[in-house]
Amino acid sequence: MIVLDTDTLTLLMKGHARIANRMEQAEEVAITIVTRIEVLQGRFASILKAADGAELWQAQQRLDETERYIHVVPIIPFDTAAVAAFEKLLVNKKLKKIGRADLLISSITLANRATLVTRNLQHFGQVPGLHLENWAD
Repeated sequence: MIVLDTDTLTLLMKGHARIANRMEQAEEVAITIVTRIEVLQGRFASILKAADGAELWQAQQRLDETERYIHVVPIIPFDTAAVAAFEKLLVNKKLKKIGRADLLISSITLANRATLVTRNLQHFGQVPGLHLENWAD
């Protein structure tokens, strides 16, 4: 299974050619519940921060497009294995630097024995046992 991180999903939705080509070759691709949250939070924030009607309209269109897109991509939630993986990662003090969201994405990916597709090899590369690929660069 392939899991796209938030940045990779965002690039894919923007039409990144290399990622789109790899997606066509991949059999089973999903995102985590964390990526869903992060993407939607960004869209909601754009609506709330719109300076004028044009920005508001554009923000609403992007939210609608994002919701349509993420409804066709499987979303992996937390289960007992992912919670256990998260607890294990929390013990590793070195991983506090990578951020909570990245730890959560890592936990779900590890629990599902999946490969995480990300450009952020520096942070995710610190997570023991996490298989990584960069489809963007």
